Amino acid sequence: MDINRLERATLLCLVIAALFATIAAPVVAAAASHPFTASDLVTLQRTGAPAPSPDGTWIVFPLRSTDFAGNRGLSSLWMVRPDGTDQHQLTFPPGNDAEPCWAPDGSAVYYLSTCSGSSQVWKTSLSIGDAVQITDLPLDLANLKCSPDGKSLAFSMEVFPNTSDEETARHLKAIEELNSSGNVYDTLPVRHWDTFEDGRRNHIFVMPFSTGIPVDIMKAMEADSPSVPFGGAEEYTFTPDNSGIVFSTADTGREEMWSTEHNLYRASISGTNLPVNLTPANKAWVTQPVFSPDGSTLAYLAMSRPGYESDRYRIMLRSWPDGEEREVASSWNRSPTSLIWSPDGETLYVTAMDLGNSALFAIDPATGDVETLVGNGYVSSVSTIGNSLVYNLANHTSPADIWTINSDGSHAKQITQVNRDQLVEVRMGESEQFSFSGWNNETVYGYVVKPVDFDPAKKYPVALLIHGGPESSFADTFHYRWNPQVYAGRGYAAVMIDFHGSVGYGQAFTDSIQEDWGGKPLVDLQKGLNATLEKYPWMDGERVSALGGSYGGFMVDWIEGAWPDRFRCLVMHDGVFDTRSMYFSTDELWFEEWENNGTPWQNPEAYSRFNPAEHVADWKTPMLVVQGGCDYRIPETQGFGAFTALQRKNIPSKLLYFPDENHFVLQPQNSILWHDTVLDWLDQWT
Repeated sequence: MDINRLERATLLCLVIAALFATIAAPVVAAAASHPFTASDLVTLQRTGAPAPSPDGTWIVFPLRSTDFAGNRGLSSLWMVRPDGTDQHQLTFPPGNDAEPCWAPDGSAVYYLSTCSGSSQVWKTSLSIGDAVQITDLPLDLANLKCSPDGKSLAFSMEVFPNTSDEETARHLKAIEELNSSGNVYDTLPVRHWDTFEDGRRNHIFVMPFSTGIPVDIMKAMEADSPSVPFGGAEEYTFTPDNSGIVFSTADTGREEMWSTEHNLYRASISGTNLPVNLTPANKAWVTQPVFSPDGSTLAYLAMSRPGYESDRYRIMLRSWPDGEEREVASSWNRSPTSLIWSPDGETLYVTAMDLGNSALFAIDPATGDVETLVGNGYVSSVSTIGNSLVYNLANHTSPADIWTINSDGSHAKQITQVNRDQLVEVRMGESEQFSFSGWNNETVYGYVVKPVDFDPAKKYPVALLIHGGPESSFADTFHYRWNPQVYAGRGYAAVMIDFHGSVGYGQAFTDSIQEDWGGKPLVDLQKGLNATLEKYPWMDGERVSALGGSYGGFMVDWIEGAWPDRFRCLVMHDGVFDTRSMYFSTDELWFEEWENNGTPWQNPEAYSRFNPAEHVADWKTPMLVVQGGCDYRIPETQGFGAFTALQRKNIPSKLLYFPDENHFVLQPQNSILWHDTVLDWLDQWT
């Protein structure tokens, strides 16, 4: 490690941060309020996961702002007391600072920062207020954790298996210097999400402070941990004695693209032994290991059906290290999305989708009794702080802020208002949940967001938003892509239906979409739209549009042929157009094989039954097609195919193509263009 280089980088970042901190903010006159817009959406600040100090006196959290000129998000670390006082900024640009974790004695905060040009570990002392760079490794670091004894740091790096970080860096440089651009593959996957594979894997490293040398505990594994692209530090944990790491990974060899098998492994922090599979009997998804405070029990989440990414997670307890396993709350028909222990080890706190909300629950591990602590809105990033809990909470009218609540569910309190000044300048629409009798007369839920400045004497056009997944939900949250307030601000009533296949209504409801993508969900959308028009007479049933992305994009393509006379216009974003070609070009085959009960050659009828491409003859509704060039989940040929069909049939249509976006539109300026194009299309036809 180059100490001089570390010192120079640290000094440079400190100087720039000091200059930034001394620049006085310009005085801006208060503006009159205006209806919520896409520009408001893009520029709102976003809170990250709160990290309480060991003594419970501070909470540190990332706060993402928008660097619109740089066309990116930029985060810094902030601090606040548990009662909401003394909120202040801890780190400053030019670094992108994230993933804070406390030293066990509470004396300092470790975090990842790009201040030196790559993502490295930095440390700031609360008593002195300095910022010091801890690592200077040749690769970017992610998924940071500090060991409970404070003697080691753990993080992930993308390396070639059996190759050190330095060897990987040299190999990448050699590849870059080659004049040829071809790549040879002899196994799948060739590409995943938005990246072409080059042989690197996301591996967990442990770096003792005593040596400063990172050790790859997964050295020979052709596997990723945390999982790519959405896994995080919740997928691994230190063992109670600090001698090892328990982590989740999919070590499935050439079956990786058509298997959901993720197991828990234990590896020594010294990296001297091969990782040991702790859950070999379970061929489905196992993840989120977390030890009880006394170290006697390992809790984790486990699915039971191989090949199904939306199976219900069960809460499993294992006596550590080699004791029996048992399931907790086996009759509770919800699927946890996060899992932590109370400080006394007497309670498990979980979040789970529940009737259109991401709720917070307390579960007794001895009895399996479940109690709802927070039932409305969207709870995420839960931690304990003494006898209380701290978490992020959002809903349709409020971006996420940090809240605390007592462990018995009393005295919920909002302790941050990070967007207070901006929110007073905007007006939003009122949100309301409703239910109706859907497919087979089963109860289906949905949300309506009224137009801004709603007047019941007026008639308003309707935007029917269709969620992706399909095993997902249009929950009561503040979405940064499909946000109903943008449509409400433009004068539309936004309608969102959690059709059959959605999560949070029991596993049978979720499972019901298998081999029925265009069946039950379409009936729910039809009945749901009719129910809203009847319930809300101020909606103009003659001026209705439908919009959706991913599975929602598939449904828009399906509606073109199966419900062709209902809508003034449609918007299809990264949706499936041809189910057969989709199978042979997507990056995760397990999804297609589960949803269609086999491959196209095993069950060809399933790939034909709800194939939008086979019904183009009935297409007639004007459609805007949006497609990302780096989307390998639903590749660009699907969007191009739909647009070709529309153009060939002389149906009014447009194509908005982003060559540098994946399945989502993430860059701020691209997001503005997306919203402007979509809303202008709706205005043109409705």
